[in-house]
Amino acid sequence: MLGALTGAAARGVAVRLIYNVDHPFPVPVPPPPETVPEDVEALPFPTLAIAGVPDLMHHKYVIRDATDVWTGSTNWTNDSWSRQENVVVRVASSELATAYGLNFDELWRGEEVVETGDVEPRRISLGGTRVRPWFCPAYGEALSHRIAGAIGRAKRRIRVASPVLTSGPVLATLAEVAGEGRCDLSGIVDQTQVEDVFSQWRAQAVSTWKIPLLETVLTRGGFSGKRSIPWSPGSLHDFMHAKVTIADDIVFVGSFNLSRSGEKNAENVLELRDAALADRLAAFVDEIRVRYPPAAVPG
Repeated sequence: MLGALTGAAARGVAVRLIYNVDHPFPVPVPPPPETVPEDVEALPFPTLAIAGVPDLMHHKYVIRDATDVWTGSTNWTNDSWSRQENVVVRVASSELATAYGLNFDELWRGEEVVETGDVEPRRISLGGTRVRPWFCPAYGEALSHRIAGAIGRAKRRIRVASPVLTSGPVLATLAEVAGEGRCDLSGIVDQTQVEDVFSQWRAQAVSTWKIPLLETVLTRGGFSGKRSIPWSPGSLHDFMHAKVTIADDIVFVGSFNLSRSGEKNAENVLELRDAALADRLAAFVDEIRVRYPPAAVPG
């Protein structure tokens, strides 16, 4: 990736790069990949470090020539490409590129994460596909409710891939669907991270109400769990890292974990209504789900 960027800069392409930089405050599990700012700042094009205080700069997208967008869950690390499950979407659309450009400019102005994402999620028509870009944190809570609404209206299938499930609206709706057994529901989480979540919730009275909801989803919703290596700076980062939800023929895909923290981070999600794409991504979730054992609720 760095070779492609430096090569583009050498050809005279105007390249700008924004990246998340570490800070000393607590962050959600797992922490983001560590970056060496000195190495990034030595690159032959402008760069900007964003300290996600109190929340992360969690975007992973590229805008090319104001006509194309590349986005998804993949960090620009070796482990992301070789050791993790991820989803990437490429869309050719100048309207979509404009929306992402507005978000990029917010960050490039040096605004704090909490002040970004204020790009209205307007619908874009691409042939027969309807697309809507969402940005957090400005629309983080609205996005969670949007995903929950699509899940609640689904009549045929729901597929979910997310490292954790902690967003209140999404978790409650998934628990209702799983408890009633009214729809073909299944998915995959990162078992190690889910166990960390249960430990945190049991230690914090404010979050204990979520425990039975997540138990219901994991035990009655057909979810598998990948037991990844616990995070440490020098460990192999082999998380289940994909972030995609399919509700009938609607797809939500991007950098957004279905989490409360995700609502507050700098994130982006594409909402796409396309039957063929929904089928393809549902098949991907099923493909990775069968690799791992059923998700378990820690004692």
